[in-house]
Amino acid sequence: MSYQLAFSEKPTYLHVVVTGENSRDTVERYTQELVRACAARNCTRVLIEERLVGARLGTIEVFTLAAAASLRYMGMFKSVAYVDVHAVGDAMSFAENVAVNRAFPLRVFATVEAAEKWLLGEQQAVSPLPP
Repeated sequence: MSYQLAFSEKPTYLHVVVTGENSRDTVERYTQELVRACAARNCTRVLIEERLVGARLGTIEVFTLAAAASLRYMGMFKSVAYVDVHAVGDAMSFAENVAVNRAFPLRVFATVEAAEKWLLGEQQAVSPLPP
């Protein structure tokens, strides 16, 4: 296996750290495993901390992966925060645009701290007001 997933259950979301080789196959496989893990935990909010090493994926690969995942997993998540610690340029912003244009709730962040802050704010935004 060319990747590993580590799960950390937080009170309002699942934090997933993925390590290994960066490739289209790795991203497809870890995404499928992540979705299964979220479904098993009834989790609709997730923080993906990607720590894959190697050459970054090209624009066409990013588009293809983001478009396919957005459509395949539509309606399964309320919030997905994504941090690629090795990101270069604006490829991940492009992935966010592709996902959001398909009504998938993905936001890309530069740091885990910023992603956590957003997820916690998203949770508060949808919580009912006290009587």
